[in-house]
This record gives sequence, structure tokens and C-alpha cells, in this order.
Amino acid sequence: MSLAGDVLAAARARRARIATAESCTGGLIAGALTEVAGSSDVVDRGFVTYSNAAKQQMLGVGADTLQAQGAVSEAVAAQMALGALSRSEATLTIAVTGIAGPGGSEHKPEGRVCFGIADAFGVRTETVEFGAIGRGQVRAATVDHALNLILARLRA
Repeated sequence: MSLAGDVLAAARARRARIATAESCTGGLIAGALTEVAGSSDVVDRGFVTYSNAAKQQMLGVGADTLQAQGAVSEAVAAQMALGALSRSEATLTIAVTGIAGPGGSEHKPEGRVCFGIADAFGVRTETVEFGAIGRGQVRAATVDHALNLILARLRA
């Protein structure tokens, strides 16, 4: 079975519903989950919030947080995950925001991705430095990492 298939099976076992809040992946996490036949009993929705305005309007991310921390931050990932939880029928949400490249800066390098995962027990965040491995590779690595985070949370 695929990683996405494992996530869906674990979600079914826990009677969980999943929503995604994606920036740098542009919907690829939701796409990976819905690629699996029968995923509609687990996947509620996906929010693709590429712009800061979309993060604010669709997920309730604070303008003050975006100003102070920047879009690529654990604070924004946390607000994205919590916003997706409150604006969906999901019981578990995953959020990603990062710099897939090319580009980046000394303070926020290419390949940095911030993750947020939320459920009834709260929100957890982490940052992963994938490095300057190329836009497609960063996005693919982000999807895999996100699916593994969901799976770990469902199996906890």
C-alpha cells in the first residue's frame, strides 16, 4: 500500500476526517490523498492558500503574525492548521508553508518548510530544512513528510 493509502487506512480506523492547508505544495498533499480510490470517506477538503491574503481570508491567519513572523514560519503554520480545523468538518488538519525555490534568503533559505498539524488535542509545529534540492524535490519531500506526520499523529 502507498503512504497515502496507509494514512487513509489509519484515519478510517480512528474515524478521523482530514483537511489540508497548503501553500508551497499548492494542493499536492490533498492530491496525494485523493489519488487513492475511496478517499472521500476520509478527506474533507483542501485549502490552497498561496498568497498571504488567502491565508488571512480562508484560514484566519493574522495579519500581525504574517507581518512579524513572515509567511514561512511555525506561527503561520500553526494558525493555518487551526484555521483549517475550525473551518472544516475535519478532525485532523495538516498545514505547510515554505520556500520551494528557486530563491530564498539568508534568514529563510530555499528548502525551508514549516509544518503544522492540529486536532482536538492541540497543534504541533516543526520546521524542516530540505535544502536547495530543487523546487519539485522540495515539494515532493514536503508531501511525504506531511503524510508521515499525519500517519504518526493517527497512530499515537
